[in-house]
Amino acid sequence: MDNTKQELRKEQILDAALRVIVRKGYDNSRMDDIVETSGLSKGAIYWYYKSKKEIYLSLVNYWVSRYSAPLNRIVENNESASNQLQDLFQFFITQYEQDPNLFKAMVEFWALSGRDKDFHDKVQKVYSEFLELIKQIIEKGKRSGEFKNIDVLTTALSIMVNIEGIIWFTLFNGLGIGARTYIETITDFILSGLVKKT
Repeated sequence: MDNTKQELRKEQILDAALRVIVRKGYDNSRMDDIVETSGLSKGAIYWYYKSKKEIYLSLVNYWVSRYSAPLNRIVENNESASNQLQDLFQFFITQYEQDPNLFKAMVEFWALSGRDKDFHDKVQKVYSEFLELIKQIIEKGKRSGEFKNIDVLTTALSIMVNIEGIIWFTLFNGLGIGARTYIETITDFILSGLVKKT
């Protein structure tokens, strides 16, 4: 089997695992659930992954690799720092609207990271890399004089927490406020606090 077919098969397994973890959670899911959802044989899945845990750890990598390129493009483009932040928020709300399952799965990975070192290390790495991207935008805004003289790390953490707020819309949205409205409002608040008044 060539590399392209192998990658497609892995994607098929990981897409099935995503649907399973959202439906049943990590603790209540079994390899048989992933087998059934994927439509592949158990032998085919065990050819690529030796355990349920290995599949779900790979799912975190899959999620990161899927988002890395577009996120890096946002940071590397020639837009102003304000526009980059708006693009960042827009990217996540669009992804949320297209497929909230990824965000629901992240809630499960957070829970796992509190009791499993492998998941803790994996999730920590994801958030550290994402935090660095946000810091680059804030630092750019400070250097250009567009942003106030703010603490980069604290600001980046605050922005990351607000982006994570999208995730909670997958669980607790009893107020009737749409996730897009929430994020657009938060974006305005953040930018009004960051941009240096002329």
